[in-house]
Amino acid sequence: MNKDNLKHCRTCLYNCNYHIVFSTKYRKKVLTREVEEYLKDVIMEIAKEKGFEVSAMEVVEEDHIHIFASGHPKISPCYMVKMIKGISGRKLFIKFPCLKNKLWGGHLWNPSYYIETIGSISEDVIKRYIEKQVKK
Repeated sequence: MNKDNLKHCRTCLYNCNYHIVFSTKYRKKVLTREVEEYLKDVIMEIAKEKGFEVSAMEVVEEDHIHIFASGHPKISPCYMVKMIKGISGRKLFIKFPCLKNKLWGGHLWNPSYYIETIGSISEDVIKRYIEKQVKK
């Protein structure tokens, strides 16, 4: 276990990390350089305000974004996604009203997303560790 990654709070130690990916509605290529820069700033603000961390993010092909996020176990991953997509979509439409011409219906993001938990130890190592815990 890498102790450098552990976060401390009053009742627990934790290391909850997520790889999140979601795309624009209809995979429209609207995340231009200017939009991307503002989007990244907005996502960092959202994370700080809602109590989780974003340590890396990248827009790819102007139509989807990869985010590496982490948070306290009481903050659900779907809450993180909901906050990021909802708030960023609203703020981007306000800052860039021209997006509404390309994305009708008032939605910036596709309703679905991909999420994967990321740990510092592989699944096999954890399974072997648990199997070795059998009482003799």
